[in-house]
Amino acid sequence: MRALILSDIHANLEALRAVLDRAAGQWDVLWNLGDTVGYGASPNEVLDIIRPLDGLAVRGNHDRVCSGISSAANFNPAARTAALWTLDQLNADHLLWLRTLPQGPIVPQAAERGRGESQVALAHGSPLNEDHYILNMRDAWVPLLQMASAITFVGHTHVQGGFRQSGHEWHELRPHYKGRREHETWAAEVTQGTRQIINPGSVGQPRDHDWRAAFAIYDSEACTVTYHRVPYDVAQAQKRILAAGLPERLAERLREGR
Repeated sequence: MRALILSDIHANLEALRAVLDRAAGQWDVLWNLGDTVGYGASPNEVLDIIRPLDGLAVRGNHDRVCSGISSAANFNPAARTAALWTLDQLNADHLLWLRTLPQGPIVPQAAERGRGESQVALAHGSPLNEDHYILNMRDAWVPLLQMASAITFVGHTHVQGGFRQSGHEWHELRPHYKGRREHETWAAEVTQGTRQIINPGSVGQPRDHDWRAAFAIYDSEACTVTYHRVPYDVAQAQKRILAAGLPERLAERLREGR
């Protein structure tokens, strides 16, 4: 079983299209780790693409706020402006879908048939609290010890990588790429007997100083996770944000990758 793992699309239509084009033919199921909307200027268009793919999805904090089930009070001004704009733009069907997304972690049963791990879970933030960021080993320490699954796929940080624990050994994973212009991949083994938190990175708004769209493919038979970075039409995504009257900073950061 091969799972295409997407997170933090953030209504970036150009990035999503580039990811799906690159991943075509390489996956069997889709796992969406949340924050499908927010920040970007194409919420309905992105949901028009994602929803028919019929994958598993968990909610993100922007999904909650942009659909009106959580307050935007804790968002910074740019995020708040984008969330309120998104709430006004979403059609009724997409709004209902966002409001009914489950809170993670959830367990995709098909993954349990794969070799190498007994259980996989999907969450947006920490498996212990959907709003908590896992940015470093200090953040990952308690979730790795307490999470119910051997592998938890998370998003939220917009930073591609992961954390691994086996006995007294603790490791942080960061993909290594050569360039910043072409499609690149970096593979990591999912070793038996380890517990792992794996972040595919952000499709629509990376924050690891690499502007390219990020995603991952998990192969339960080969016991591997392959990280990907894909170039996309950033200029067009920026134009959409500015044309919508959203904060200029949201357009600028796409090119900066932060």
